[in-house]
Amino acid sequence: MVINDLIEKENIKIENMIYEIRGKQVMLDSDLAKLYHVETKRINEAVKNNMEKFPERFSWKLTGEESESFLVENFDQNLETRGGRYNCPRVFTEQGVAMLATILKSKVATQVSIRIMDAFVAMRKYISTELMEHNKMLINHENRLTLLENVFDNFKEETNHIFFEGQIYDAYSLMRKIFEKAEESIVIIDNYVDKNILDILSKTSRNVTLITNKYNNVDYEKYKEQYNNIAIVVNNSFHDRFIILDKKVLYHSGASFKDLGKKCFAITKIESKEILDSLLDKLK
Repeated sequence: MVINDLIEKENIKIENMIYEIRGKQVMLDSDLAKLYHVETKRINEAVKNNMEKFPERFSWKLTGEESESFLVENFDQNLETRGGRYNCPRVFTEQGVAMLATILKSKVATQVSIRIMDAFVAMRKYISTELMEHNKMLINHENRLTLLENVFDNFKEETNHIFFEGQIYDAYSLMRKIFEKAEESIVIIDNYVDKNILDILSKTSRNVTLITNKYNNVDYEKYKEQYNNIAIVVNNSFHDRFIILDKKVLYHSGASFKDLGKKCFAITKIESKEILDSLLDKLK
């Protein structure tokens, strides 16, 4: 029985597992474990072994006070009546769940994560609709302007993307869009450079520096006969893949560019200027 059928059979409504904590929609580690059919400790072990992939905006552990308040508000119980079971659970935002799927690497995790992403979207739409109806007859001119600003905020760039096995074109298309955001320069760090990334870069007029440890010299020489926008620098000190636009914007890719869409992976925009500056220093 596939996991989607199992969810339906057990009458599991994922939307009911999404809570609001610290102003964000999140899911509990124990609920995710139930959906993924693993022990809760495996969820937390996955985070512990990959802490750099779970910044606090993706996942965090509740404080004792938050845990107590959460139980009272959502279950009308407290830590004492629950025997401490929910004492300081770990919670995951939508981005945290997406990142967790790339760590667990199982068919069940992939299928369930798709359902969870749909549930988060449904919850956002529901909350948005409820707020609109509640305030429809009350907002004045100033509130209408604020409402419009919030609507425009919804069209801001998504900073985190997850791709599942087979989404090759979608991943390729996003990479093209990211490159097009650069005004002058692109730095790509990837230990494996092949014809796939060269094909993508042939569509951009920006100056590109490829930091890599392995590349096909024949492909590169043929590329240079027609295009002059790429310079390759050999450097074997990097493991992960990164994209730097105009030395101002930083992205992290969970997969090599030659493998876009072949397996489940994520592309994440890193907002930290300190991390960007540190990475740029390593490239000097």
